[in-house]
Amino acid sequence: MTDGETLLCGVDEAGRGPLAGPVVAAAVMLDPTHTITGLADSKRLSARRREEIAVAIRSRARAWAVASASVEEIDALNILQATLLAMRRAVAGLAVAPELVLVDGLHCPALDAPTRAIVNGDATVAEISAASILAKVTRDAEMQLLHGLHPQYGFDRHKGYPTAAHVAALQSHGVSAAHRRSFAPVRMVIEGEKQSRTWRSVSRTLPSPR
Repeated sequence: MTDGETLLCGVDEAGRGPLAGPVVAAAVMLDPTHTITGLADSKRLSARRREEIAVAIRSRARAWAVASASVEEIDALNILQATLLAMRRAVAGLAVAPELVLVDGLHCPALDAPTRAIVNGDATVAEISAASILAKVTRDAEMQLLHGLHPQYGFDRHKGYPTAAHVAALQSHGVSAAHRRSFAPVRMVIEGEKQSRTWRSVSRTLPSPR
């Protein structure tokens, strides 16, 4: 994707779809003199393989950075804008300024450098593949930490995605500080809790049956 002169950066995110946790973005500038084998869409790699390649990326890339947008920012901005914010933060964190930024998907963050969106870029552009791996590994580690704080939800297994087990845990335990309140399944639980509290309040004012 580069002629050997352009300082190329790949950007990707992890965590747009989950009901909990931050959205994480990574920016990677590969060094053509230090080959990294096994780069691919992070979703096609095992967790162990992602970890192994992430170590290589951190040690061999020309530059890399990871950043995130919080649950609060996701709820305030919406998930697309929060994702673009995380991407801007990741690119801003690079030790080397890129001359061209390639972003996986349909949307590009507003950057000083020229930017191009590439659908399925995580499977076709090495720099984006590397970014997808770093973002996924970083977010998975964050969800493991959240599991330690909120073990009842099973974040270590589903990483916050809306699995049947996660939705059932939400319904059983309610919403935690780690959950995205703007997402429909979480919002429905909150509304159900409000309705339940309202009914309990009203029922206390009703006359007792005779």
